[in-house]
Amino acid sequence: MTVSRLDDLRRVIEGLDPTGPPQAAIIRRAPEGIHGPGGRLGVMSASFNPPTRAHVRMTEEADRLCGFHETLFVLARTNVEKRLYGAPLEARLWMLDALAGSRPSCSVAAVSHPRFVDKAAALRACYPSGTEICFIVGYDTLVRLFDPKYYADMPAELGRMFASCRFVAANRGEYTTEVVQRFLERPECREFANRITVMELDARHARMSSSEVRERLRKEEGISDLVPEEVERLIRQMGLYR
Repeated sequence: MTVSRLDDLRRVIEGLDPTGPPQAAIIRRAPEGIHGPGGRLGVMSASFNPPTRAHVRMTEEADRLCGFHETLFVLARTNVEKRLYGAPLEARLWMLDALAGSRPSCSVAAVSHPRFVDKAAALRACYPSGTEICFIVGYDTLVRLFDPKYYADMPAELGRMFASCRFVAANRGEYTTEVVQRFLERPECREFANRITVMELDARHARMSSSEVRERLRKEEGISDLVPEEVERLIRQMGLYR
């Protein structure tokens, strides 16, 4: 079962071409998700290496603030900065699928491109017209969103995306919500700041990271306080991060 499931998910990922137009493949569609126009979609896009309780808490807090009709966990085939290490992408998708399985308003997708402007374009093709996309990010990701090195024309590309998308940005690690707010006052951010909601995570979840999970597993230490039960079960089953 493990091999066949991983093979299926690997084929899905390999079918997404990062050199062509942005594409998305839905792995799991929420039974209580968006099925008509005018819905609000919360999107948590990360490397999920592995998914942690912080990822879940961020989606829950963003849902409380914004009122999503569906929450989507998204894994990109490529990353704008990080090389691929740790768990293979198909294993990460399986962990996300297990995570969403017990949450009737959660879906899972893989996308071909790493930039948010491209993710938004890919996801619009999968949802009814008028769906509002709200990306849920940490402060470090928010900073990359406004880095001009990732764009040919940053103001124009961001302008098109923010016309139909919103963001929720959370404090992470040592970066407080005050730091996030100050960042949004920068000239390159100011035009879009009214489309970005700052969200405060509690200190425990703000410090939590996938790298800590991987480090504990290398030391054969417990991880139950860092990852959901479904994720830990698959990590053990697949022998990841050893």
